[in-house]
Amino acid sequence: TAGVAALVAAGGRRPGLAAVLVGDNPASEIYVRNKRKACEDAGIASWLHRLPGTAAQQDLLDLIGQLNREASVSGILVQLPLPKQMNEAAIIRAVDPLKDVDCFHPENVGLLAAGHPRFLPCTPFGVQQMLARTGIPTAGRRAVIIGRSNIVGKPMALILMQKPSKDFPEAGDATVTVVHRGTTDLPAITRQADILIAAVGVPRFVTADMVQPGAAVIDVGINSVDGKTVGDVDADSVAPVAGWLSPVPRGVGPMTITMLLHNTRKAAMMG
Repeated sequence: TAGVAALVAAGGRRPGLAAVLVGDNPASEIYVRNKRKACEDAGIASWLHRLPGTAAQQDLLDLIGQLNREASVSGILVQLPLPKQMNEAAIIRAVDPLKDVDCFHPENVGLLAAGHPRFLPCTPFGVQQMLARTGIPTAGRRAVIIGRSNIVGKPMALILMQKPSKDFPEAGDATVTVVHRGTTDLPAITRQADILIAAVGVPRFVTADMVQPGAAVIDVGINSVDGKTVGDVDADSVAPVAGWLSPVPRGVGPMTITMLLHNTRKAAMMG
């Protein structure tokens, strides 16, 4: 909030986030509502643009083009997943890279891979900040990431593996291994991790036998099981073994939203 107020007081434009929601996915509705509430609390303007689940891809492309041209919009967030008739990659590429506060556009992914990021993807950025602010060192440590998605696994590896620099002070300088559900001898690999990040999308996938005693375990997962929200880590069995375990809910989720606001403010400063 203070950062936004200082930006406006210095003559800068008030940051604004345009969220686009296609269809009526209940989880997406909750995510967008939480993001807009956080914007309001931080003094960031926000707008919600809705399209029906039956909308044509061109309708969404036209809306994105309009938001790209709108000066009051610093950041554009297209809530995923999209309906099956839409090409997700084409939609992501349509967003102006300077307004791509999710850091999904290929140009921004390339800048991240090259060590000169314009933005950092919100969830991996939130995990990095969680580690840094909890005092968990990453330099020289072994980090294992379970999951290889474009949203979490791949960019998380890019952040943790790179050497810190003036352009990229958040880089982790860690030794990184990326695994997935089909990896041979998976528990033997995860037990080597000083930092274990679970982003596999399977409830309670990580169990105590997969964790090195004293390791930091970050649970990125959010799943609903019998009406209860659980992560990708079996918290009951892992908590006594881990040195530190992030909670689900109220762990990575709020950090993701915080980093989205950070990116939106940064986009406003660049605009």
